[in-house]
Amino acid sequence: MSSQMTPGIAAARLPSETVETHFADLHAPLAPHEASVAADRCYFCHDAPCMTACPTSIDIPLFIRQISTGTAEAAAKTIFDQNILGGMCARVCPTEELCEQACVREAAEGKPVEIGRLQRHATDKLMAKQSHPYDRAAATGKTVAVVGAGPAGLASAHRLAMLGHDVAMFDALPKSGGLNEYGIAAYKSTDDFAAREVDWLLGIGGITVENGKRLGADLSLDQLQADFDAVFLAVGLGGVNALHTPGEDKNGVEDAVDFIKALRQSSDLTKLPVGRDVVVIGGGMTAVDAAVQSKLLGAQNVTIAYRRGREGMSASSYEQDLAASKGVRLMFNVQPVALRGNGTVREVELEYTSDDGNGLKGTGEMIRLQADQVFKAIGQTLETDAGLELSGRKIAVTETGRTSVAGVWAGGDCASGGDDLTVTAVAEGRDAAMDIHATLMGSN
Repeated sequence: MSSQMTPGIAAARLPSETVETHFADLHAPLAPHEASVAADRCYFCHDAPCMTACPTSIDIPLFIRQISTGTAEAAAKTIFDQNILGGMCARVCPTEELCEQACVREAAEGKPVEIGRLQRHATDKLMAKQSHPYDRAAATGKTVAVVGAGPAGLASAHRLAMLGHDVAMFDALPKSGGLNEYGIAAYKSTDDFAAREVDWLLGIGGITVENGKRLGADLSLDQLQADFDAVFLAVGLGGVNALHTPGEDKNGVEDAVDFIKALRQSSDLTKLPVGRDVVVIGGGMTAVDAAVQSKLLGAQNVTIAYRRGREGMSASSYEQDLAASKGVRLMFNVQPVALRGNGTVREVELEYTSDDGNGLKGTGEMIRLQADQVFKAIGQTLETDAGLELSGRKIAVTETGRTSVAGVWAGGDCASGGDDLTVTAVAEGRDAAMDIHATLMGSN
């Protein structure tokens, strides 16, 4: 439902100067001296638990040592060798649950080495140079189609191009970048970084991009197989789960992903309408991003309503705390039973839940929250499986991304296995590219 003409939902709730401050960089970049001090805290552990915790297996002690010796560009190369989207991952990766949680300093002092900010320091420095840091290998004469220009598709395309293959990348949306461009909070990726990172990545050459091409509607897997030597699918999860709750069709009820997408593409956030009383239903990162940004746009009361307890939320503890620090109310063990109002949502009726070990159940106790805007953030679904075998609700793949059809690989959110994280998608795209290369060159 469009919120543009919905009563209670309005633009410019806050002056532009306040909005600009609210949406500034969540973590400011380190100054050179700050980076040196932060790097000096690293023990350069031999067994490197931080490296083990990184889905892309970046040699973290090495790149931090390189920063400490004044060679930040070499540090960036160490990062990019494993994770070509290391710049974005430095901004959005849940380091507090991955590398920094595993840091020895965290265990000993409760304060880890700032790995994420150090990674940003290094990658930003190298990306500021005009020349791309990688050269293509000799042309193989092989062509690969990559469908989806999000993290998995971009990582796969770059590695394949570097290995000498010609890559044609297709994406359904007007801009490349996937969730990095359309799906994360604006304060995590400022100054149009997602688009700038895509342009930088394409600097390797050998990759063509066609936007506005959707698998199923504009592209068929059969035709792609006929036209290319290999196909990598990284189409993400384009569908949105429904609440299946009475009143879901009322004005003011929207998908959180659509709100975040509109926000990320807005050139003037003061023109983006937001409610006075906002309720977000869900417990993942999308729910947190929608809730926090609603508050930053000037919503007076914002509540995240989640059906399980705090420990069940897929959003990290850090993100939960961030939401609370911005004034978002977190309600646990409540599920929506009705969205009430005469054509336009005015209240959300919630039922308290409990789990006695036999599954989640309603208790019969109800509570109503005033709401003029409700965001649904209860997960996304695969839009098309292209006729491939599924594992659960995603495309079934092997560890190297092979699907049930020879010559077709898949990775990222659309594929089974792994967490729905940017860094995981990068690893899957990279590893699939290596397997595609080995297959095309006859070494598999």
